[in-house]
Amino acid sequence: MATRHDTAAPPVKGGAAPGRPPADAASEQEVKRRAKLSRRWQRDVRWSPYAFVSPFFLLFVAFGLFPLVYTGWASLHQVELTAPTDMNWVGLRNYTRIFDDEFFWNAAKNTLTIGIISTVPQLLMAMGIAHILNYKLRASTFYRVAMLAPYATSIAAASLVFVLLFGRDYGMINWALDFVGVDPVDWQGDKWPSQIAVSSIIVWRWTGYNALIYLAAMQAIPQDLYESAALDGASRWQQFLHVTLPSLRPTILFTAVVSTIGASQVFGEPLLFDANKGASGGAEHQFQTLGLYLYEQGWVNQHLGRASAIAWTMFLILIVIGIVNYVISRRLRASS
Repeated sequence: MATRHDTAAPPVKGGAAPGRPPADAASEQEVKRRAKLSRRWQRDVRWSPYAFVSPFFLLFVAFGLFPLVYTGWASLHQVELTAPTDMNWVGLRNYTRIFDDEFFWNAAKNTLTIGIISTVPQLLMAMGIAHILNYKLRASTFYRVAMLAPYATSIAAASLVFVLLFGRDYGMINWALDFVGVDPVDWQGDKWPSQIAVSSIIVWRWTGYNALIYLAAMQAIPQDLYESAALDGASRWQQFLHVTLPSLRPTILFTAVVSTIGASQVFGEPLLFDANKGASGGAEHQFQTLGLYLYEQGWVNQHLGRASAIAWTMFLILIVIGIVNYVISRRLRASS
């Protein structure tokens, strides 16, 4: 009986089925791959936030910082709108001419009075509306959405409606005054009536917006405070004075500052309210604001350098308002 001896052929290098790499080489490749992914992840975590916010900064530089720097540079030159590249250095002469201009001070006074007439009633009405909406009412969502309707309305459409309401001969306001025996008022020709009319447009547009801000702040007040006040015998009015108002002090300060800044930049309402559709703010500049004065100097009189100086003056006024807000807010936090 023959015996069969089978022998295995030795592995051929470079064949169709090469052998597996050693375990040490595989683990080394895995370590390198993980290290590469780790470095990529670290770079992503470090630089991704900057990439996400970069569009804002690019737009800010293009439409915020560059105009600010350019107007600051133009305010130191004599330059006309018809030839914005021809600049003659005049230093601070544009600023000194502004402070010697009676029309500038008239516009500043009008801006102050219109700001007071519009801001104070606006915030008081917004507080009252928010206090009412804070209770459980039917269709409360409808009322809250309706509060934003004036804010969402076009300023041109709103001003046109108020021009018709405050018309001297056929306006509904004068018709109502005549119905109760009051003589017709020239709402566009007289100083105080025209400023009251312009302020009424601002009040109508922004009261609902501020009311929703107050409402959101009121809903954040803990109900335990009201329950404790009710157990102590406090009425609803006393709860409003001693619980709601102290809790709303930061919100009230915020809305007051924002409304003040907005009042200092009023432009569309007096421009569209003018019967002559000009930037003079009436025949005697009786309701011309700083925004209208800037527009008149830059785009009507075409004095771009002087208009730039007015813009920077308004910017410095806003900085002062911001500093006052910071000081008051710090004192309120310290007292609380």
